[in-house]
Amino acid sequence: MARQAILKSLGDVDIRLLRVFVVVAACNGVAASELELNIGKSTISRHLSDLEARLGLRLCNRGPSGFNLTPEGEQVLQLTSQLLAHIDEFRSGVDAIQSNLSGTIRFGLYDQSSTNPNAQIDRAIEKFDTIAPNVSLEISVDTLTALEANVVNGSLDLAVMPIYQTSSMLIYTEIYSANMTLYCGKGHPLFGCDTQGLDPKLVLTEHKYAGYSFNSPNMRATNMLGLERAASVKDEEALALLVQSGRYLGFLADHIIYGIGGSDNFWPLFADEIAYSVPFAAITRKRHQPERKAEAFLAALIEAHTA
Repeated sequence: MARQAILKSLGDVDIRLLRVFVVVAACNGVAASELELNIGKSTISRHLSDLEARLGLRLCNRGPSGFNLTPEGEQVLQLTSQLLAHIDEFRSGVDAIQSNLSGTIRFGLYDQSSTNPNAQIDRAIEKFDTIAPNVSLEISVDTLTALEANVVNGSLDLAVMPIYQTSSMLIYTEIYSANMTLYCGKGHPLFGCDTQGLDPKLVLTEHKYAGYSFNSPNMRATNMLGLERAASVKDEEALALLVQSGRYLGFLADHIIYGIGGSDNFWPLFADEIAYSVPFAAITRKRHQPERKAEAFLAALIEAHTA
């Protein structure tokens, strides 16, 4: 007996599920789409199951034997592609009709962005408000994975975050950078030590190290030095607390330490040998014709960081 669809109307949740389905189909599988969507395989599978339940259709076969769309899935994919294109065209069309920009910009940020002297996001907001005073801002601070996923699925119009990997579904516009140095905190055995001429790998492996648990420049530096994480974190504030305890080493953005004690509480290690720079980019979703207000906000970000 065929399942009966419970989809009575099309809402934001359905649009997000359909966007996930399009990405999975384009990647030819759940596992292959994990990187593009920046969400786990189990979550992707749940989204597909939710969409199938709402439509009352089996869209794809997925499992150990491989991935393939069902005939119904092929038809839904074609209709979805048309629907998403029409949605983008509608938004852009309405935007173009309006003599003044209006509506809402949903903007995502990575934590600690406001303390980086290279970041001129406040100036960008000032510039944007001058040209679009009727547009309201919704700003959220989130993890790297969540920021990328929310731009891909349309929950965010754009975001500013470190570039750690790139997605074919996003456009990256580099605007500033952050310098990362390995620090220890006051009370640590290496605090105040001169590391010039020493071998970082020999010295550092004797001490506890804290680092990010996700794919990032931090993880690449961790692997390059052959370090093992004694503590794992998802944001820079947690990492700063661990280093500040005097028990852990960790890479921190130089601008972070100046707001929490500077050289009185933090000591740089092997700054000339292993420090690295992380580029930050404004990310937007690839689409046929971006909305004017999103384009205007991106232009303000670029102008603020090139002035």
